[in-house]
Amino acid sequence: MSSSRPRETDPLAPHRGRLLGLAYRMLGSRSEAEDVVQDAYLRFAGAQDVRNKEAFLVTVVTRLCLDRLKSAKAQRETYVGPWLPEPVFDAEGLAADAATELADDLSFALMLALDRLSPLERAAFLLHDVFDRPFSEVAHMLDRSEAACRQLAARARRTVRDERPAPKAAPDSHARLLAAFCEAAASGDVSTLAGLLREDAIAITDGGGRKSAALNPIKGAQKIIRFLLGIIGKNAGHDIRLVPMMINGTAGVLLYMDGEIDHTLSIAIDGDRIAAIYLVRNPDKLRHAPQAAPGGPLS
Repeated sequence: MSSSRPRETDPLAPHRGRLLGLAYRMLGSRSEAEDVVQDAYLRFAGAQDVRNKEAFLVTVVTRLCLDRLKSAKAQRETYVGPWLPEPVFDAEGLAADAATELADDLSFALMLALDRLSPLERAAFLLHDVFDRPFSEVAHMLDRSEAACRQLAARARRTVRDERPAPKAAPDSHARLLAAFCEAAASGDVSTLAGLLREDAIAITDGGGRKSAALNPIKGAQKIIRFLLGIIGKNAGHDIRLVPMMINGTAGVLLYMDGEIDHTLSIAIDGDRIAAIYLVRNPDKLRHAPQAAPGGPLS
């Protein structure tokens, strides 16, 4: 009778999604989040007498992210143009697995609000308000008193409330508004675009110095429309394919030019109008996106 070796199991499997979700929310980068979780696993493998595996891993991931945010601050100062988070296409796998209001919110609006926080504010807010950790645990993870962690989370909560353009919209409404926007932009329908955009809407494009993009946020519906029409005119003659895709948990679009990924398009809506548009062109942030359009370029 032949014997077979038992299959090796992933010791992080029950926790991987939450750990990736925490690291991504902390760093705004899926690639860096994966690196952090791998580093946390190596530290776990070398640790002795770990009584609570999940608490140990969450603590390590949080502290590794805090270390990375220190260097990220210097890198951000030399970043070319506006910064947007790296889009993710499997948001359900990064869920906080907690009964909190923001547990499944990975929207660009929230991610940008988080980016306004100090590293410690961000950590305290995420651990308590998103991942539902008691402040006694948060205090241990951040090596701060409970009172200090409560203050950090309270300041963060105010900033997030003030910075988010609007609460997360119903999925059907979001998808319909995005489809109408894409159709109006493709046809150059100025009046429809004006009706879809809030007057004080903002468009943020992230090329990271690797691809051409607006060097500052574009504010106001009319300026956004001129910007969009300029892009459409510049790209006339290219084969363009728009592919619907869930991006950061909400309906978005992948735009392929001549069969290759060019950028992602996401929106934030307020009621029945678009409050913000997010275009990610930086190739470094599109490595997890399908690189070739389904079926190849349009003929």
